[in-house]
Amino acid sequence: MKLDDTDRAILKALQTDARTPFSEIARQIEMSSATVHDRVNRMEEAGVITGYHANVNPKEISLGISAFVGLRVEQGREKDTLKKLENIDGIQEVHLTTGSWDVMARVYAENADSLRELMFDRIAQMDGFSRSQTMVVLGSPFESEELPLSIDNEE
Repeated sequence: MKLDDTDRAILKALQTDARTPFSEIARQIEMSSATVHDRVNRMEEAGVITGYHANVNPKEISLGISAFVGLRVEQGREKDTLKKLENIDGIQEVHLTTGSWDVMARVYAENADSLRELMFDRIAQMDGFSRSQTMVVLGSPFESEELPLSIDNEE
């Protein structure tokens, strides 16, 4: 789907706060609420907008440790291994990558003991697992859920 500046403006508003009423977005971009509603529906149907969710602070729900895990997977076992990773509690993201690691995963755990259990008792025991490297996050000065949506007349 080709997006125009109006679609991008709507997406930017929704990425900033998905609870923004269509009437407020319409006011911001000087269009009718019906037009905003129609465009959002069109972007949902086209798969541009895939859902709406709440951002949850992991530390506030007792997930005090975050780490990135690089994984090597046995050749020919990639699909099975990815499917298994998808079903392990604590794994937030899984990405296929180039370089030293076949897969990069972001994991969350309550504490060092639960991170160790996740790594040694769950991930390392999977069929297809070869080796890993865990990089504990010490801080995250910048994180964003928003994708860059350039609008020509901005900035």
